[in-house]
Amino acid sequence: MRVAVTGAEGMLGHDLRRVFSDTDFTGFTIDLLDITRLDDVMRTIRDARPDILIHAAAFTDVDRCEAEPETAYLVNGIGARNVAMACEDIRCPIVYISTDYVFDGLKEGAYNEWDPTDPVNQYGLSKLMGERFVSAHTSRFYIVRTSWLYGINGRNFADTVLKLLSQRDSLDVVNDQRGCPTYAIDLGRKLRELIGRGYGTYHITNSGECTWYDFARKIAELSGINKRINPVTSEQFRRPAKRPANSVLGKTMLRLEGLGEPRHWEEGLADYLRERRA
Repeated sequence: MRVAVTGAEGMLGHDLRRVFSDTDFTGFTIDLLDITRLDDVMRTIRDARPDILIHAAAFTDVDRCEAEPETAYLVNGIGARNVAMACEDIRCPIVYISTDYVFDGLKEGAYNEWDPTDPVNQYGLSKLMGERFVSAHTSRFYIVRTSWLYGINGRNFADTVLKLLSQRDSLDVVNDQRGCPTYAIDLGRKLRELIGRGYGTYHITNSGECTWYDFARKIAELSGINKRINPVTSEQFRRPAKRPANSVLGKTMLRLEGLGEPRHWEEGLADYLRERRA
């Protein structure tokens, strides 16, 4: 199997290389492929001729997206369109990595794959643009929404918490936003299981849910750090981009397709911390 990945230099891209290490793997970095240039994308993907392409390249800085919305639309929207058109040209299925931020966070309970989307920030809007372009330009697609992603090869919440706790006596963390922390290697493994099954939109996160405060406390506990972590509200911890209060993604389509949910987020976190220490 020939597997191509955009964003191969990113956190998820590094773990996808590990998951698909036994395949004919092509990793596209920004130096090799500018997804915002349609002609380049068409030519490069046509030359590579992958059997499956995982589109993981994205502009993921949520607060910068708020300040630079057109850059977000160009990379996350038009870039996804270009990759989808190139995949359709060679009849190659595409896996588009999307986000929980396509939802407004107002629902009680987990979001299913068919719930109405209504982003509350520019990042979520740009990723929703990408979803719509992908589904419009090819019928061979997996749209995979994930959330609260962390991994060994990239900046993430867990690393930030550990760094700040090493520098401070206490830490304030938001306690009114809920979601599903997801270890990038677990997402990659489940993507491999999904490829070859029915096309459509799927939610893939580690199982279970928590708040950012719960997540931070578990990071400290598993790391043997005994420092004060204070729960605060989103109003007290203002950011340029609004975040949805509820980012919990239900995994109905995985179950209907006969695929089990990934392991609990606490198990994934424990493995991540062990690998980080090693």
